[in-house]
Amino acid sequence: VQLVESGGGLVQPGGSLRLSCAASGFTLGYYAIGWFRQAPGKEREGVSCIPSTGGSTEYADSVKGRFTISRDNAKNTAYLQMNNLKPEDTAVYYCAARGMGTCRWSNTAYDYWGVGTQVTVSS
Repeated sequence: VQLVESGGGLVQPGGSLRLSCAASGFTLGYYAIGWFRQAPGKEREGVSCIPSTGGSTEYADSVKGRFTISRDNAKNTAYLQMNNLKPEDTAVYYCAARGMGTCRWSNTAYDYWGVGTQVTVSS
C-alpha cells in the first residue's frame, strides 16, 4: 500500500502547480482523499478533501477559489490544482486516503499517507 505525491517545485507568486497523488496496492476509488500541508515550524493543516463519491469537495478558507481537488479513479490518482500561488502556500504537501469515504479535517482520520512533496512559492 503506497501513496506517492509528485508535481511539487519552485514557482513564482501568482504561478500554478498541479500535484498528483498516485495510489498503489489499493483501490483509491473507495477512499476519500485529503490534501494536507505543513510549513516549517507549523502544524500540519488540511487543505482540501474529496469524498469517495467525488462530490461535495471541501477547501480550507485560505485556498478557496485558488485550489481545485479532483480524482481519476481509473488512474488510481488524485490531483490538487493550485493557481495564484502565494508565498504563504509554501509547505510540504501530503495526500492521504481515508477508508470511510467521507471527508474529515483531522489527521488521525486518514489510513494512508504519502511522504510529501515540497512546494515553494518565491520570487
